[in-house]
Amino acid sequence: MTIWLNAGVLFTLLSITFILYKWGSVQVVGTTPVKTFTFIAILFTSGLDVGLVMFPLTEFAGYADINTSPEYGFTNPLAIEFGYWGFLIWGFYFLTCFYFCVIEPKVQFFEIPLVKLVNNIVIIGTCAFTAYLLLSNLPWYLPSVGDGESVVTEFYLIVFAAISLAVYSSTNIKYVKLLSISTTWVFIGLIVLLWVDAFIFGDSPFGAYFNNLAMMGNYFANMHQFVLPLNDYHEFYLFWWFAWSIMIGQFTARFVGGLTTYQVLAAMLVFPSIPIAAWFAVLYHYHEAGIATDGLINFAMVFVGVVFVINSLDSLIRLYTDNLNLTVKRIGKRNYVLINITALSLLTLLFQLNFLQIQWVGAVVIAIFFVCFGFIVLKKRREVSEIEGSPKDNEIDFNKIKTVS
Repeated sequence: MTIWLNAGVLFTLLSITFILYKWGSVQVVGTTPVKTFTFIAILFTSGLDVGLVMFPLTEFAGYADINTSPEYGFTNPLAIEFGYWGFLIWGFYFLTCFYFCVIEPKVQFFEIPLVKLVNNIVIIGTCAFTAYLLLSNLPWYLPSVGDGESVVTEFYLIVFAAISLAVYSSTNIKYVKLLSISTTWVFIGLIVLLWVDAFIFGDSPFGAYFNNLAMMGNYFANMHQFVLPLNDYHEFYLFWWFAWSIMIGQFTARFVGGLTTYQVLAAMLVFPSIPIAAWFAVLYHYHEAGIATDGLINFAMVFVGVVFVINSLDSLIRLYTDNLNLTVKRIGKRNYVLINITALSLLTLLFQLNFLQIQWVGAVVIAIFFVCFGFIVLKKRREVSEIEGSPKDNEIDFNKIKTVS
């Protein structure tokens, strides 16, 4: 699996390099272009899930234990955490976003029935994994419910409610856009809440926060270390990002609003990394200073985690139901809601019972990457070589939207 993952990562980086060389200055326009802030909000909230909120506090100590994991010795725990979530890793989403916006309209690889089926199985499985992450982390963040270790009935109800709200939100694209923007502001509000609690109402010095930001800068000096997996846990993260990459690229591609390829890459690497860095810096202070996160802080973190799950799921549900033509218009809202809630709830339970693993999903996505490349080389090389930008219809629609807005 490690060799397969390494091949996928190297292929992704080489593909990005080729795209920048050949199409770096072309204008990239999706089928439903939006303003840049809205695009970034959709990308950020759809491309991340509850793990961003709930994982770091459980991971910092492990990254600091270089006796057990000497491979982490080249930098600090905060830089490691950022390396697993920020900057370079968002290149996965850039590759697929560009592909679906510019190349796929000419290639139509994902319209091949078998490819479409496998792709949508990947999307549905990853949706269920997102819900499973929420379920498995709730005992740690809500220790007052149950025994603090086991998944109890209340946690199943929370996850079921999140799935249900996500399914309902996905019934209308305007809900998806509104929720993406709202989730971005809610996350910023969470950062502010923890910052104020520690540095205004608490006795922590302001300088500690900025020292943490400086520590995170060590990531950029060691960015090459994060290209290939450091260990099995980093491998898990990379497979996880691959599992998300096709569906996030396919979903966000429709919203790109006329940026050049270079600008899209810069936007996707930089803008999501800013709130991630701000969040990790304050969270790491809580870890280092031993500040408790019980009460309001815990509730706020769980609330934002649930909102992230709802936001991620509604985007992906919308994507696979469109792909499979299981739309509200075709099957009716009632059937749409019942089918999706049932399917995702059952698949979440399969992850809970360890019948499914996200690494398998990521490995399948890497296979799709390679098969797609082979398909282009063998059958669509001329069509791709003649590409000069996004489809003309997208550009016309974009100009109309610019005039209206």
